[in-house]
Amino acid sequence: MTPASDNPSAPVRRSIPIWIQILIWLGLIGLLAILLLGILRSENPMLRVGSKVQDFPLSLYSGYEYQGAGQVHLADLRGKVVLVNFWASWCQPCETEAADLETVWRAYQPGGKVVFLGVDYVDTPPEARVYLQKYAVSYPTGPDLGTNISKIFNRNLGVPETYVIDQQGVLRSIQIGPFQSAADIQAVVDPLLAGN
Repeated sequence: MTPASDNPSAPVRRSIPIWIQILIWLGLIGLLAILLLGILRSENPMLRVGSKVQDFPLSLYSGYEYQGAGQVHLADLRGKVVLVNFWASWCQPCETEAADLETVWRAYQPGGKVVFLGVDYVDTPPEARVYLQKYAVSYPTGPDLGTNISKIFNRNLGVPETYVIDQQGVLRSIQIGPFQSAADIQAVVDPLLAGN
C-alpha cells in the first residue's frame, strides 16, 4: 500500500488562507470584548430615573467657580435642584442649547435653589475656554477628569446629555441630545422646585 501523498487520486487538503484566519481571530476577540463590556455594565448599571446619584467632585475651571470654590461636590448641593450638563467644545449639538442653558441659569441663579454644573467631556482646556466665552457661560463648569463623572452616570450615548437631580439627590430626568428651548429646560426644573 502506498502513502496518500503518492496516490494521485487522494484528495488534496488545503489550509485556510492566513487572512481568513486573522479575520476569525479578530471576530473572536471582538466577541470577547462585547461580552466583557456586558459584564462590566451589569456591575455598574446605567443610572436610571429614580436612582440615587452617588457623590462626585467637580474641579472647576478658573472663572467658573461655585460660590468662590474651585471644586464642588454633589453632596454639598443637597437641598437644591442640580442640572448636570455634559458638553464639549467640539460638539455641534451642544452649541444649539448653550444659549438656552445660560438663559435659564441666569433666571434661576438669584433664588439659589437651582445649580447648573457644566461637565466638559473629553476636551482640552483651551478649546473649552473658547466655547465658554463664545456662549457667555457663567454657571459652574469644569472638566470630567479621567471621565470619572461620566462613569458614575454610565453615559455612553454622546454629548450633550443632561441629568436633573432633585433636592434629595435622586435622578429625576435624563435628556439625551440638546434641549430645544429654554421652556423645555424649565419644564423639567420647575416641577421639582414646586415639590413634584
